[in-house]
Amino acid sequence: MTGFRLDLSGRLALVTGANRGLGLAMAEALARAGADIIAVSATIETAGSEVERRVTALGRRCDARRLDLSDADAAEAFGTELARHDPPIDILINNAGTIRRAPAAEHTRADWEHVLATDLGSQFLLTRPIGRSQVERGYGKIIFTASLLSFQGGITVPGYAAAKHGIVGLTKALANEWAGSGVNVNAIAPGYIATDNNVALRNDPERSRQILDRIPAGRWGTAEDVAGAAVFLASDAARYVHGAILAVDGGWLGR
Repeated sequence: MTGFRLDLSGRLALVTGANRGLGLAMAEALARAGADIIAVSATIETAGSEVERRVTALGRRCDARRLDLSDADAAEAFGTELARHDPPIDILINNAGTIRRAPAAEHTRADWEHVLATDLGSQFLLTRPIGRSQVERGYGKIIFTASLLSFQGGITVPGYAAAKHGIVGLTKALANEWAGSGVNVNAIAPGYIATDNNVALRNDPERSRQILDRIPAGRWGTAEDVAGAAVFLASDAARYVHGAILAVDGGWLGR
């Protein structure tokens, strides 16, 4: 029986939303496992970024690229460019996203279209050419960041909930088509993860208590918890995992 390997040495990973939070943690974890990184964000410094510092400190290469996923044309062009990258993209982490909060009756068309473009539409346009090149090579790992709201409706985030439900459908659709060509397509659904996006929520005693009371693990997750799942799905240990939505939520969905 062959051993399971979490070693990503010699692999090249493209991580979107890598400038902070979950993307930064995933890029660092993939580099720790041996991968070189193309770090993508709408706001990343092309030299001297935090993700570059962390990745290069681990002895891996880091190439920082700017991309605004709310721009469908830019996302498609970027994907087409990176599909021809030498060396080729072995691992694609579709992590970048945005959220706009407003009651559904007041949720503007602009907010709806912005979130759907960023969190769903452009993710397909980026993935399609890179996935095509992986299919042609007979190898690849594609990992989307889904959400608890891929399964639940949430409150005051109709665009985000719709997009994250769409990510689950897209993950399964691509897995159905590409699994037989050696390309694994899966998604991670993070639960309540302590990042700078939710400091106010964690500092709200009542809301924080309500959340913690629902989490069987009894704590907020960390970005590193999600990063570990990304390394697994990007590795040979997950070679027979296709179309899965891996919840990293401390047991929230099982409650």
